[in-house]
Amino acid sequence: MKLLCCSKFLLLLFILTTSIFAASEPKKSAIVYYGEDISYPIVGIHDYIIVEPNNIDTYRHGFKLYKDKIYAYVSIGEIDENDPAFQKLDAKLIVGKNKNWKSHLLNLQDPQYKEFLFKEMIEPQIKRGFVNFFFDTLDSYQLIAKTKEERAKNEAALVDIIHSFHKRYPNAKLVVNRGFEILDEIHSDITAILFESYYHGIGGKNLSYKSVSDSDRAWLDSYLNKAKKYNLDIICVDYLPLNKMPTEAKKVVQKLQEKGFIPYVATKELDSYGYSSKNAVKREILTLINEADLDRAYQASHQMGALPLEYQGFIQKLYNVDAKALPSLAQMQRYGGVIIWLREPYKHPAKLVEWILALQKYKIKVLFMDDFFITNAALLTRLGIYLKNIDTTAETRYEVKKHDTMIGFEIEPAKNDVPYYIDISSGRALYTLQDQNYNLTTLAAIMPWGGFAVGPCSTIEISKDNLWTINPFKFFKEALSLADIPVPDTTTENGKRLLFSHVDGDGIMNRVEWNNKLFSGETIYSEILTKYPLPISISTVGAEINSNGLYPELAPKLQKIVKKIYALENVEAATHTFTHPFFWNKIQNGDLDPQYRLKPKNYKFSLDYEIRGMLDEANRYLLPKEKFPKAQTVFWSGDCLPTGEVLHYVYKNNILNINGGDTYITNLHPWLSYVAPMGLERDGYYQIYTGAQNENIYTHEWLGPYWGFKKVVQTFKKTNTPRRLKPIDIYYHLYSGSKKASLNALKYVYEWALAQDVNPIFTSEYIPKVMDYYSVSIATLDANRFYIAGMQNLKTLRIERALYNGVQCNSNVAGYKESKEATYLHVGDKETLYLKSLTQKQQPYLVSANAKIVKMKRDNASLDLSLKAHLPLQLTLFIPKGCRLSAEPKAKEESQESSRLYTLNYINSKEADIHVQCRE
Repeated sequence: MKLLCCSKFLLLLFILTTSIFAASEPKKSAIVYYGEDISYPIVGIHDYIIVEPNNIDTYRHGFKLYKDKIYAYVSIGEIDENDPAFQKLDAKLIVGKNKNWKSHLLNLQDPQYKEFLFKEMIEPQIKRGFVNFFFDTLDSYQLIAKTKEERAKNEAALVDIIHSFHKRYPNAKLVVNRGFEILDEIHSDITAILFESYYHGIGGKNLSYKSVSDSDRAWLDSYLNKAKKYNLDIICVDYLPLNKMPTEAKKVVQKLQEKGFIPYVATKELDSYGYSSKNAVKREILTLINEADLDRAYQASHQMGALPLEYQGFIQKLYNVDAKALPSLAQMQRYGGVIIWLREPYKHPAKLVEWILALQKYKIKVLFMDDFFITNAALLTRLGIYLKNIDTTAETRYEVKKHDTMIGFEIEPAKNDVPYYIDISSGRALYTLQDQNYNLTTLAAIMPWGGFAVGPCSTIEISKDNLWTINPFKFFKEALSLADIPVPDTTTENGKRLLFSHVDGDGIMNRVEWNNKLFSGETIYSEILTKYPLPISISTVGAEINSNGLYPELAPKLQKIVKKIYALENVEAATHTFTHPFFWNKIQNGDLDPQYRLKPKNYKFSLDYEIRGMLDEANRYLLPKEKFPKAQTVFWSGDCLPTGEVLHYVYKNNILNINGGDTYITNLHPWLSYVAPMGLERDGYYQIYTGAQNENIYTHEWLGPYWGFKKVVQTFKKTNTPRRLKPIDIYYHLYSGSKKASLNALKYVYEWALAQDVNPIFTSEYIPKVMDYYSVSIATLDANRFYIAGMQNLKTLRIERALYNGVQCNSNVAGYKESKEATYLHVGDKETLYLKSLTQKQQPYLVSANAKIVKMKRDNASLDLSLKAHLPLQLTLFIPKGCRLSAEPKAKEESQESSRLYTLNYINSKEADIHVQCRE
């Protein structure tokens, strides 16, 4: 891929003080990234995201989230032989060669070339999902056009191409690289102009880094002044070596901003993340694992390590060192830290230590968990760690000499499980023991390069329970120097805890124990779905209800039950597949052996039929024609471990997915390890986990007691305090309708849930919120201001006390609700908006609502909200003195508290328009 040279989503900016803050609007920013495995949490905050399209997987959620700001690179004047379109190029269109880049120059004047450009280079990318484009190598014709007349012909051809592009794709935005000579003719067709090397560039045969001369800069200014006259955005890309990042790069960014440019400073390869006017918080934490003998879903690094990171707004990125070398320093520029959580010693320990030391220049901290995974003690001395083996033949007794408050989170470390004596030359010891011979060993410490928690100072297994001995929330934060940021929160919306319910379709045909004529699906319909008006998502197993399945004689009756269920307003449809695969990783060459699934007669396994086929059948034959939303979600079956290939399939087909995760913390097992993360990444796609486990777990795999699902209420309580870690998810199977005890347990759980302060949603509304979480991009503008992009479905920011000094509601902030631990900020409906503090006076704001915000408008003296709920609407507003409230329709009940809180309760209406007008 050739370099450039030679030739709206929700934004949130909020002020976390109640005083006036004279803040200027955040400046526009840009990034040019031609590498693979793009990081959307890094690039999303930019106004211009220029990429090599063939390196981008357009099925990933991040691409769909930010595609209106993404620009696909297209070379206009020349083509590389590695370009997929090259094989379709007519050789007569090649008119020369660029020796520096080993690429072919193209005949811009030939009408056939223009058609080739649109048909083979642009339209394939449009079909893949790209909307906007970046045209490079506009000036390549100058390598062969030596006369004024010849240059004029090529320039006319370029103008024609750009005019034609604008006519063919009127909604597409276009950025061009230079094109100074034709700017007068094309300025109305383009959004921005990009150029390179104002202060620092590259040149020569080896494309070495060099400083730009004053004369070259003056030449550029003569053209750039024309671009400024046309009010075009001007993007300047300067180049610096990696060792000049970030200190020198940030200085250059400042200088380019002062010249009125949108700056981007990066390495010449453009395959790492450089610096612009806005720079994202590095939310991704690289976690090194061994995956040769244990799937990532079962590793302690994931099961225990991901959640504490997610709670603080960060993202665990698992990296299998058994299959790949350590990432390069350039690749590491996307990460906010590293956790080494291996299962066996690293095969190249010297390289690992060198890598850790090299990361320190870029302020990337490294944390060892469980062990150092380096058997050569001499290598560890380079990190200031000195190991000495313990004499295991002698009895050793220890006493605690240093005990930080981080230690003893769920249990105290075991003092008889010391792996070796550890001395540190610097840093801060968190837990130190002394034996009877006065030997000291430090098992946990914060080090200049990060930290470690080894042996009993990490986790302890007791009776198959894994307990934290160190507080992972505090330890990860301090050891990795994680920033205080507003946290995109998937547990809450508009001040109320989210509640959803989803049902796996297994056992719809089970006969109920008190009436052999009834199916369990019928009792779920009559005793649950019609009596509890919560939004509930119901899936079916195709092989259980279809005529081509296991019970063809029952199919008409069972499908009639399903149609009744799907006709209910509070039910949405989903699929639990056709044959309920038991082990997803057993799919080989598109086939799954019958021993790993249900066995309908004469069925040839097809992933497409298992998922999309079932959704299509549900939408065509089982749902009422007017029913919305349509079935769009797969609930994973069996081991709930879809492979990367299977996840690729569902993302490619815009199918939502959920299940897995094993959250079942209870009074008997009150440990953090029983709370799963939000999801698991494979090959760039996320499997979304449930909020809690189903009744199969609480009933010991349906062996009893059948009332055991009542214990899920314990799970809901323990995932709400002392930290709200999960929404409420009532998750079970249709076979729970077959026994009185299990049916009564369901009623108990639903009644408990309805009594809580909740915001009920469908499962299909929850899943995109988690998908957003993994792509949200956050920039810190200064100590009190943030710029946030990508919150399309996710509408809550949790602000921890460390960051909070009161909230000023502005533009796209509908309101907030305070708890003991944090403040939950309610984000409005806009996708692109700048917010800043305008006034010190009290403002009206939404405290809570069991609804989503459909439309919102706020200014200095008023607040307008359109709200829509799944249950009768309930909301509370703060209304300052001198403001007037009106609502359409009017609420059945209104109450006012002395604190200026107004509560509106609707009995029949699920929607309302709210207007608060205050005196200026």
